Amino acid sequence: MTAEVPIYDIVGVGFGPSNLALAIALAEHNAGPGEPVTAHFLERQPRFGWHRGMLIDTATMQVSFLKDLVTMRNPTSEFSFLNYLHAAGRLVDFINHKNLFPLRVEFHDYFEWAAAKVDDVVSYGTEVVAVKPVYDGSEVAYFDVEASDGSALRARNLVVGTGLRPQLPEGITAGPRIWHNSELLFRVDALRDADPERFVVVGAGQSAAEVAALLHDEFPRAEVCAVFARYGYSPADDSSFANRIFDPEAVDQFYGAGEPVKDRLMRYHGATNYSAVDIDLIDELYRRVYREKVLGVERLRLFNVSRPLEVTDAGTVTVESLTTGAQTVLEADAVVYATGYRPADPTPLLGELGPRCLRDAEGRLRVERDYRLTTDFPLRGGIYLQGGTEHTHGITSSLLSNTAVRVGEILASVVDRRVVAEPAGEYAVSSC
Repeated sequence: MTAEVPIYDIVGVGFGPSNLALAIALAEHNAGPGEPVTAHFLERQPRFGWHRGMLIDTATMQVSFLKDLVTMRNPTSEFSFLNYLHAAGRLVDFINHKNLFPLRVEFHDYFEWAAAKVDDVVSYGTEVVAVKPVYDGSEVAYFDVEASDGSALRARNLVVGTGLRPQLPEGITAGPRIWHNSELLFRVDALRDADPERFVVVGAGQSAAEVAALLHDEFPRAEVCAVFARYGYSPADDSSFANRIFDPEAVDQFYGAGEPVKDRLMRYHGATNYSAVDIDLIDELYRRVYREKVLGVERLRLFNVSRPLEVTDAGTVTVESLTTGAQTVLEADAVVYATGYRPADPTPLLGELGPRCLRDAEGRLRVERDYRLTTDFPLRGGIYLQGGTEHTHGITSSLLSNTAVRVGEILASVVDRRVVAEPAGEYAVSSC
């Protein structure tokens, strides 16, 4: 059918913290003297949400509050975490707290507060199902972004920020008794009346430790068995020099480095983020284990240097010691995998354009320094990625640390490369 399709300079797919930060950067740009940039974002969730299943009341952020949605890009922004605190009447209390790391639920509330200020540029409850190229001769001039409700937007540029996907080990399928830690709080509520006797938590990172602690607290009659390949939980390296891996300048250095150097940097500094736990939480879990040994009732059991050899849908877990080969069979009410996330592959969404996005020798997408996908076809605008660029841009790609700076770079790229085909706000006629 034929319909009027609005044309935007940017259409954003997804509206998590990264594209929220971009929406804020756009709002601040458009409030200035330059030519405005039109944009709209599509988000499948019914409202803003960021890892809601892990919004544990006692959990804190692992990044400084100064690495919020804006401060690293624009310290004077009204969208800063400090301005949020002022609006909430907690600025003085937060200062007296003498802490760089807010509660995770508080930072999520900050995100919601900021999202409400730019909700005119986002459509919630709208899932993108297809992206189709619009050609001008041999050149891709626009993208038609089609949603599940039948609506469509036309974009000069795409910014894909669809977040991360929960990752389960190969051969493991989620079910009533097997689930990823991203579902934690939703599952806990459903288990309260079931009087569970045992949980098995697989993983050695921050999320695994938080899951073990929460289940140990919430179910005082249940046993919590933590299974991981290490001797114990390892502390995150948040020392001042190591944290330079998160600096904006580090992205330039990483991007320009050769593959052997990139590989070494990721191995050297993986402990700043991966399979690492805050030292305070490590100490707390150790206190619990020791206290229970003294009392003679061990509810928190650590199966270290071990792996789950076999897991059944019924919740039977066979744990194997990696050193002795000894096996222990555990009957669990729930097996929780805190085994991380993987970036979503954007190419299936791009339809016929997906196979024409270039890849490196290892099959990874090639990405320009300004976060544009490299393609083998003439492209008037750009397809930008927010996430999934760790192999090209470094460890901050899936973290909050560099979000404010990254969206500024993406916006600058769009503005610098813009070719005005129609006046802003014009509508095109599309057959769909």
